[in-house]
Amino acid sequence: MAILDDLSGYEFEDLMEDVFRKLGYENVRQSARTADEGRDILMEEVVDGRRRAVVVECKHTDTVSRPVVQKLHSAVATYDYDGPKRGMVATTGRFTQPAREYAGKLGDGDGGIELLDGRDLRAIAEEIGLDLYNGRIEILCEHSLAPTHPTAGRDAPVYEALRDVENLTLEKTPTPETALEFEPTLTIRAQTSATFETSVGVVHRLEETDDLVVHAGREGPRVATGDVRDLVANPNAPRIDLEDADLEDRFDDVGRDRFGATETEYKEWAVERIRDHHTTTVHYTGGNNVDYEKTCTPSRSDVSIRSIDPVYVPHVTSRLSLGEYDYRYAYYAAGPSRTTTEDGIHRCVHCDEEDADTYTYCANCGSINCPDHIRTERLEDDPVCTGCAVTERFALKTKYFYDEENLEAFREEYSEMAIYEKAMENPALAAAAVFALVFLVGVASSSMGLL
Repeated sequence: MAILDDLSGYEFEDLMEDVFRKLGYENVRQSARTADEGRDILMEEVVDGRRRAVVVECKHTDTVSRPVVQKLHSAVATYDYDGPKRGMVATTGRFTQPAREYAGKLGDGDGGIELLDGRDLRAIAEEIGLDLYNGRIEILCEHSLAPTHPTAGRDAPVYEALRDVENLTLEKTPTPETALEFEPTLTIRAQTSATFETSVGVVHRLEETDDLVVHAGREGPRVATGDVRDLVANPNAPRIDLEDADLEDRFDDVGRDRFGATETEYKEWAVERIRDHHTTTVHYTGGNNVDYEKTCTPSRSDVSIRSIDPVYVPHVTSRLSLGEYDYRYAYYAAGPSRTTTEDGIHRCVHCDEEDADTYTYCANCGSINCPDHIRTERLEDDPVCTGCAVTERFALKTKYFYDEENLEAFREEYSEMAIYEKAMENPALAAAAVFALVFLVGVASSSMGLL
């Protein structure tokens, strides 16, 4: 059995815990190692709508004889469980004929005993992706959160973002190039039960259930937070089967990242993180009326991993070309829900302003601009950005034009204007001139005694 032969008994129990969880059993956990009652792993299964307990004995030996099966049968009978129950013996070796005959008489239904030998484990390994050469379970995931809204098109999020941009006609907007990357995540549920005692009795008790959502890519595990965590943790988030989704026909590019570690390694990482999270210092008064403090850290056996649920999160990235500029819009998706990771649409191309009240599209060059970098084109009265506009001062005021051709056309128009029309090209200057003229007339009239 390759590396399995080199595992210790406890390491074999750790591995089988992961195996059973991967096979779909529920509430899988190890019993306390301090009390050898013939049960190493406790778990549950649902058969024909009925929930049944399964008590497992793990034997990392070459041969398992009849007394081991008998002992487990007694352990099953005395196991305190409100419902049907059965037993199972898992070994890396083989069972003797008397052991098989005894288990055969009991059957593998309610009250019975199922036997898994080394050959059975090899078959299970192929089914769940257990690498017998490193004793770890590779995570094989074929499900993802849905990358699109169930009733909207692939590019609906991009077009929705573009609705806020002034002077942009959606009907004339080109189709963006959209890529889809599946990023691996895990939801790990753990139960921590710990009691801390001193000479004065119990000073701290811990009963906590933790749900960790974890980014599980090759860069190493990271706890997901905020909107991404909410997407993955939502039990109603729609999921798809990656084999049946035909995503290559709907997206321009599809990629899938691999899970960066094995299920066992993620479990060990989660246990250590949960132990750190629940470490606390308590203060208590001893029998001698002296105050003490004690740091309470749950042991590894106090933390039980109840489930590990892998699922891919779709990271959708769209690239939209408008004139001379490309805009990226990216988000994590879960059907109708999503969280934006990059918004190049609501960002001024000239100053990177992301909090402007409005954004305006310049059809002349394709830029999206904040109010500080958009002007009105003098000849055609349409928006033009400060980056591409051709400028010239008329009546001491800067005017903006799409190009030299429009500038030249306005020069000719300006040259033919009446003096008052030219003055109105700078209303502030014209108003100041009128005010100054009225003022001078008033002064002159006063000096001449006319007022």
